[in-house]
Amino acid sequence: MKPKTVLKLGRVSNLPTVWTNTLAGAVLAGATAFGAQMAVMLVAFSLFYVGGMFLNDAFDAEYDARERPERPIPSGEVSRSSVFLAGYAQMALGLLLLAWAGYGFGTGAGIAPVLAGVGLAAAITLYDAWHKGNPLSPLLMGLCRVLVYLGAGLCVTLVLPGALWLGAGLLLCYLIGLTYVAKQENLGEVRNLWPLLFLAAPVLHGAWLAAQSAVVAPFLLLFVVWMLVALWFLRRRQRGDIPRAVVSLIAGISLLDAMLIAGAGAPALALLALAGFAVTLFLQRYISGT
Repeated sequence: MKPKTVLKLGRVSNLPTVWTNTLAGAVLAGATAFGAQMAVMLVAFSLFYVGGMFLNDAFDAEYDARERPERPIPSGEVSRSSVFLAGYAQMALGLLLLAWAGYGFGTGAGIAPVLAGVGLAAAITLYDAWHKGNPLSPLLMGLCRVLVYLGAGLCVTLVLPGALWLGAGLLLCYLIGLTYVAKQENLGEVRNLWPLLFLAAPVLHGAWLAAQSAVVAPFLLLFVVWMLVALWFLRRRQRGDIPRAVVSLIAGISLLDAMLIAGAGAPALALLALAGFAVTLFLQRYISGT
């Protein structure tokens, strides 16, 4: 499999959002210092993401042959069976790395991160196999990101604090709104806008956090402005605007992470999440994020 094919199949331009999810999950669980365990976690969840994207193309091969023949499988760059094998192999390696994160660093996490990884692998596979025509697919996609938060948190502590559960709930709301838009990306317009109300939940919470701590305000402002930019593409509805809105909202995941990290009292680490946002935008210029 050629490197260019791997990059396209894996939608690797969005990987920084997985890294910031991992960072946010750990910070919200109470982590204050990071070392080799965080590196292992980042690689593990990256493998789940890329493996899941491989499976997405494998399951969608027949649809892509009709609607997106330029994708790697219908264009003949790689076989469907090879993509299935590579996708599942990456998630299996991700599970092994979560076992290392749980048992290899003296945190006492044990099997808990692996169990979260099993749930993540199941959610990814179910979404990939059953997202076409499934009204619950936005919930499944959101659950995949939520399990990154929970898996990262369980590498830090077995008793997940309320801040992590709340953050996971807000991330779920954001992903429901985002995924609903993504399901429309091959259409000329978004037919029903009510699911976008889910995007309001993290904004309202961010406002509450900013009222408690002024350091959150700049992160909230950037998150809101960027989300409005993405929604403006939906309103304008010119050719290509819906895919543009989708990739913009995907990059915005890192801004949500940054806001939550800042609200947890770690503004310096929130700047790392902002860097993840910038890197995602840069990579999306060269590798499709949808």
